Amino acid sequence: MRSYMVAGNWKQNLGPAEAAKLARQVSMGLLGLDLKGEVLVCPTYVAIPAVAEIIKGKKTLLGAQNCSATGAGAHTGEIGVDMLAEAGCTHVIVAHSERRADSGETDDDFVNKINQVHAAGLTAIFCFGELLDERKAGRERDVVKAQLEGVLPRLASATPQNLVLAYEPVWAIGTGETASPEQAQDIHAVSRELVSGMIGAEAAAAVRILYGGSVKPSNAEDLFGRADIDGGLIGGASLKAEDFLGIVKCAQAVS
Repeated sequence: MRSYMVAGNWKQNLGPAEAAKLARQVSMGLLGLDLKGEVLVCPTYVAIPAVAEIIKGKKTLLGAQNCSATGAGAHTGEIGVDMLAEAGCTHVIVAHSERRADSGETDDDFVNKINQVHAAGLTAIFCFGELLDERKAGRERDVVKAQLEGVLPRLASATPQNLVLAYEPVWAIGTGETASPEQAQDIHAVSRELVSGMIGAEAAAAVRILYGGSVKPSNAEDLFGRADIDGGLIGGASLKAEDFLGIVKCAQAVS
């Protein structure tokens, strides 16, 4: 049985002091819980060391929101995966819709980044999902298929242990809109079937697929209770300890 993951993507929010404060609140809130899955926080680069110090030896895992597609060298402004590993990160988010839209990143970039993540012994969280106009046109399955096919078959060493998938209906990120649990489950099930043809049925059955689109304590239990939804990649709600912990408790309840 797949264990859940609840991952907080803090995006471009919280400097070291505020990030450390939130990390402390989250870690304290997990005390006494017999976690049935994984809880991950992904602060900004500059806040990673401060958060790492707070959660060291605790139940909270540490991730980064992005990484370089290359090894060390003359790449001004980039952060390599080896640096992230040394700083205490175990996970890296790759291909978030905001990286696709804001930075024009491509499948080639994602393949290179994930291969770098895996080579460093870290786990990649690969994001995929359709835009609003694609959903309205009924093309969501075609978009998901193209995004998965553009990356997964090209990875050097993807396994259910070093790869997590995250379906993002882009129209539901930061908008307050949420795909219904039925809509989310439908795409998750389709995605798992597609992944089966790319990395094998056994691996597809074991890989976790998170839902990322305005998850809140009020809808998390219904979403996470679906057969192919294995937790969430949480944006805005991850910035408030009470909400984030409420989502974790929902994941616990259905696990």
